[in-house]
Amino acid sequence: MMDVYWLEQTEADLPPENDWLSDSEAVRLDSMRFAKRHADWRLGRWTAKCALAAHLNLPGHPPDLADIEIRSAPSGAPEVFIANQPAGVAISLSHRAGVAACAVTLFGADLGCDLEIIEPRSDAFIADYFATEEQELIERTSAAERSLLLALLWSGKESALKALHTGLRLDTRSVTVSPVAAPLHGDGRAQDPALAAPASYWLTNWRPLQVVYEDGQIFHGWWQNTGDLLRTMVASPRPAAPIFLQAECCMGHRPPIGEKINHGAPGSRRKLDRNQNSVSSVSEPALSVAEGW
Repeated sequence: MMDVYWLEQTEADLPPENDWLSDSEAVRLDSMRFAKRHADWRLGRWTAKCALAAHLNLPGHPPDLADIEIRSAPSGAPEVFIANQPAGVAISLSHRAGVAACAVTLFGADLGCDLEIIEPRSDAFIADYFATEEQELIERTSAAERSLLLALLWSGKESALKALHTGLRLDTRSVTVSPVAAPLHGDGRAQDPALAAPASYWLTNWRPLQVVYEDGQIFHGWWQNTGDLLRTMVASPRPAAPIFLQAECCMGHRPPIGEKINHGAPGSRRKLDRNQNSVSSVSEPALSVAEGW
């Protein structure tokens, strides 16, 4: 399976200055009139650069990050350049409620990631944006389980649409999200897999999911949640569960208590153990939009 690496940063991790942006990135940031878009874009770029520095074993001091530039492809997907040369990696970005995530993998892979808040959704939202199979699964789900399932299905859609290089320009009903190997209730009905194991399990482990595009293309992926924050990632070729990175450029973030860090050899990139993934949670009652990739 293909390895995928993951980093999350919060607004507390951001440096006060912008000397880590390239000249063109600084110009673009200054052109953003809306405060939320300005803040989200800045946090997303910081997170991507920290992830790339950790993954590629590059210097992580803020001024050094100016050599890493995240440009937008014609599709809107992010492309990575280092010293104006293609970096040979694929990334996907997401931001939600003051948290940003970056997934990194092999160049040429189709990759998408997303952060979502677990919160109630209306019946109209479900009717407008979910495929028939997904609506049937939601109907079989209890009220107590519904918000988690809705966040999982919606976030999986956003990840898949990024992997397809379309974002929300494509009808969300064209991709159908399914938790993989969902356990069954006694009467044979599918059960939300988040409830098939104690909280101590799903708070620290990625769980598989699958997304099928209407043309038959299948994306395999993973999901995980901590508190109200849910994260998904899908890719092709088939990915292994994401490995959390520990970035040298982090200023405010610290691993949660009990989280193990594999420092590796001196000078090597640092990654958290694959089965020790846990990140602080946030909440915000708003619908996310696939922007920034």
